[in-house]
Amino acid sequence: MTGERRLTDEQATRVVAIAMDLAREGETGQLAEFLDHGLPVDAVDPEGNSLLMLAAYHGRAETVAMLLERGADCDLRNARDQTPVAGALFKGEDEVVRLLREAGADLDVGTPSGRQAAAMFARERLLEP
Repeated sequence: MTGERRLTDEQATRVVAIAMDLAREGETGQLAEFLDHGLPVDAVDPEGNSLLMLAAYHGRAETVAMLLERGADCDLRNARDQTPVAGALFKGEDEVVRLLREAGADLDVGTPSGRQAAAMFARERLLEP
């Protein structure tokens, strides 16, 4: 017996909520500690937003880079079929778009797709090599 203690469902929900706030706020070091202690890198909130989605949407390039280095799925869509790259394009987050593209983000998935988001918001320049 290891004496390992498991979180209740309520505690696990709270941990995910805290981690989502850390991603949103760009608290990279603290979020990394959560991941180091077993939080899945592709954890999602009740709306299906991943840590990467929230970090990308809020322009947290350092956090995005850390999550990608740890294997976050750059094409994981939320419940509204949105991708992290489309969110970053919507917000005009150049560095985040670059990081996601380098990680292999698919510009043709999601609603709207990354390409469609770039066109809608006149940010096609962010898709240039």
